[in-house]
Amino acid sequence: MTKKAKSESSPAPELPATTIYLNRELSQLAFNRRVLAQAEDTSVPLLERLRYLCICGSNLDEFFEVRIASLLANRIEGENIDPPELRAALERTSGECHRIVARQYQLLNEEILPQLAHNGIHLLRHEDRNEAQRTWVKSYFEQNVRPLLTPIGLDPAHPFPQVVNKSLNFIIELSGKDAFGRGTSIMIVKAPRVLPRVIQLPDHLSAPGQSSFCLLSSVIHAHISELFQGREIMAYSQFRVTRNSDLWVDEEEVKNLRQALETELQSRQFGVAVRLEVASNCPQHLARLLLDQFGIERNRLYAVDGPVNMVRLAELVNLVEQPQLRFPPFSPTLPHQLIGENIFSVLSRRDVLLHHPFQSFQPVVDFIRSAAHDASVVAIKQTIYRTGMNSDLMEALIYAAQHGKEVTVIVELMARFDEEANINWAVKLEHAGAQVVYGVVGLKTHAKLALVIRREEQALRFYAHLGTGNYHPNTTKFYTDFGLLTSNQELTAEVNEVFIHLTSLSKPRNLTHLWLAPFSLQKETIRAIRNEAQIAREGRPARIIAKMNALLDESVIRALYAASADGVKIDLIVRGACALRPGVAGLSENIRVFSIIGRYLEHSRIYYFRNDLKHDVYLGSADWMNRNLFRRIEVAFPVLDKALKKRVINEGLNPYLKDNTNAWQLDANGQYTLKKARARQKHFSAQQHLMTTLGIPALPPEQ
Repeated sequence: MTKKAKSESSPAPELPATTIYLNRELSQLAFNRRVLAQAEDTSVPLLERLRYLCICGSNLDEFFEVRIASLLANRIEGENIDPPELRAALERTSGECHRIVARQYQLLNEEILPQLAHNGIHLLRHEDRNEAQRTWVKSYFEQNVRPLLTPIGLDPAHPFPQVVNKSLNFIIELSGKDAFGRGTSIMIVKAPRVLPRVIQLPDHLSAPGQSSFCLLSSVIHAHISELFQGREIMAYSQFRVTRNSDLWVDEEEVKNLRQALETELQSRQFGVAVRLEVASNCPQHLARLLLDQFGIERNRLYAVDGPVNMVRLAELVNLVEQPQLRFPPFSPTLPHQLIGENIFSVLSRRDVLLHHPFQSFQPVVDFIRSAAHDASVVAIKQTIYRTGMNSDLMEALIYAAQHGKEVTVIVELMARFDEEANINWAVKLEHAGAQVVYGVVGLKTHAKLALVIRREEQALRFYAHLGTGNYHPNTTKFYTDFGLLTSNQELTAEVNEVFIHLTSLSKPRNLTHLWLAPFSLQKETIRAIRNEAQIAREGRPARIIAKMNALLDESVIRALYAASADGVKIDLIVRGACALRPGVAGLSENIRVFSIIGRYLEHSRIYYFRNDLKHDVYLGSADWMNRNLFRRIEVAFPVLDKALKKRVINEGLNPYLKDNTNAWQLDANGQYTLKKARARQKHFSAQQHLMTTLGIPALPPEQ
């Protein structure tokens, strides 16, 4: 081979897209299958298995609200015929969705509920309740439920009521005539949204050591006939409608994004209907009536053997007080160098790397809180994507603004399903005197950055936090993420440049360390991949390891294929959807893809390039998806300290490649297989390893 040939990268083979890319929707559903496998796993504590069932249901809700809604929105206006590729995509996803839902309810009815009963936890239907329990339920219905019910009889004066997205409703068919002598036969009853979906019966109504619960749907079902005196219920079913929940605001036209979004939020609950769930015994004519009413095709009808809103069974998990049926408690650690020390004093000497949830998120809160109370701090800047309704961190920013510090907050109002919380915080921050900016029109600000500017010895010194996860007090306990606290003046100065870019909309200066989307992140990622390919062509070892939530960007995938053809060894740890097809001869035989599904949700994004033993490590907020690389503000940042770089590799990458307990490997056909320990090989879980080495694992509760 000539020297020129060696320097040229092997192009990705020119094959049809369907050959070299896996289907996004099917890959996303395959992820949900892996979550469902956690509910099937008998080694997982029983209440956690039920929680995984609920997570699977929640994931399917969002899949319909976003992905299926998006596919349906691509239909040709005014046409009854879908484009062939759209029709094929809908058919494939429909079949898999039906199979997943059927397995969910089979698990619930045949395994989870019977085993809960064996452990003294009873979810009682009307026929299961004894006389005393029925008396209590009837009283509960009369006092708490019946006053809130408003049956609507369908006639020209009573049109079909508005049905809120994912709400619990009932359709009833009555015999005879109404009070006015008319044959109004169909009634709609909406379950009150203010009432709990899981109701615990008093202790004295259960045997000693036992707990009894019932569903709100069961309570209404048992007593719904009392709403229709003198008429007989001929047919009945609970139902739930899932709607398109993507918000749309013309950001180019509106003058005030927050006000426009507040208006749009009110209409989200009534978007285009995309799925109908009914009870398995729902009569066909009632199901057809509902399908016609909501304009839903029959293949998106789900007749389920249980509650139509399975997600709400998570309330049962929270109500049960049997710790032996949960994961053992776990307490994260604090980095020893921060204990009892001033955080700015520590950071002036060294960077601090935090690995959540194995290490506490509290130092990040303390970083902002200390800045808010430190007389030497003159300014705080932060991005907010998801932070929840209650946040000590946000309260600290409000305190800082109220006490005269320059506080700038980039609040992303379009963070899906967190829009309302973010609007509320934006209002509070503005009232406190903070400068609130809603990001860049047309782009979501997804980067996780916080900057503190402190006056020290007549000069300004920068301190920053850069992370892979949200500033959210709850998700930091259940999501794996990395965060870097640093006072490296080159790195923090570039963080400040990003904030100036976001607030002024000016072109960012040339950034040496940070990869910023939508400008340089994809370009730098592909450059780093091609650099490894060049190294491989020159005969030296080349290696790429990357960890992320999803891999869908075709340009990055093609670069990985080309690098594989050049001999680069590539390992990808992709939790969710992955369009890359690994292990294909001549295309990707040097690429392996794994997915880790365990106690914690894998959320960190890590990009590792061997680069002739320079071991370049980048952390960031971006998956390798087109939306992240071009439709969001994202930042990937290098870990410059050698010891911390080694930690990222040894904690965030290597253990996951060794995992033979929670790791699934993707094959060339898009199928995932659970890795298992070979003969005489010890079982190894990356998450359990990190809990043991980084956290403070507690003793399991007494049986």
